[in-house]
Amino acid sequence: MSEPGKRSKMWALFLLLVVVAVALAAIGVTVTGMTFLLAIGIVLFLADVLFLGIGLGRRKGTRPSR
Repeated sequence: MSEPGKRSKMWALFLLLVVVAVALAAIGVTVTGMTFLLAIGIVLFLADVLFLGIGLGRRKGTRPSR
């Protein structure tokens, strides 16, 4: 994922998943009987953070190969 286009797509996907996780969590907190959505939102957020960590961990350095 060292290409600029792929990195921007990864960030866009990350932000979209964060927005969805926050929306699910907000609905789960406010609507009676929908607390399972809060759990789904939390799990989605944690999976998203893990996905981002793996994506950044595999990023190659800027050194040229020899």
